Amino acid sequence: MKIVALLGSPRLNGNSALLAGCFLETAKHLGAETQTFALNALNYRGCQACMSCKKNSELCILRDDLSEVLQAVREADVIVLASPVYFGDVTGQMKLFIDRTYCYLVPDFHTNPQRSRLLPGKTFVFVQTQGLADETVFADVYPRYSEMMRYVGLEESHLLRACGVSLRNEVLSREDIVKQAEDLAVQIMIKNIAQGEAAPAEEA
Repeated sequence: MKIVALLGSPRLNGNSALLAGCFLETAKHLGAETQTFALNALNYRGCQACMSCKKNSELCILRDDLSEVLQAVREADVIVLASPVYFGDVTGQMKLFIDRTYCYLVPDFHTNPQRSRLLPGKTFVFVQTQGLADETVFADVYPRYSEMMRYVGLEESHLLRACGVSLRNEVLSREDIVKQAEDLAVQIMIKNIAQGEAAPAEEA
């Protein structure tokens, strides 16, 4: 199984990146192939509304550092988006990527029941961290992006959320949250292994 993680924080060792790392390390120990992109270290633009991906190309025609990321997502089984909450939303770095996922939609996606160019069966994991401890604040972030990612083809989604983590590395002291990340990795890996074992029997 291939897992691709996109880190939206400008801090390479920020809480969202560390929480994503807990998930990735557990999955890796269980046999997953993992790849991580720190978006802040890349040079790219947001969607330019050129509509080329709906006219003459199945890929985003912008040639920048996000081209490799978009292709990696196409090839992955699990996609992890990790971001702290900045001004009530994901970071700008993450939002630019999300806008570029428009290229995953077919030209007639408004009416086509098979609107995504992505292969089915992909899993989406959303890692959200925030300084405020009140869980009711910014509770709208995950539902919005879960729905958006479902629309472009990531049907199954999971949330890893840590509230009240404003200090560096603070999330690592939250044993409950770290365990949640590790348990989710185990859950997804076991499901993938079970599906892989069942496939030959179904084909036969």
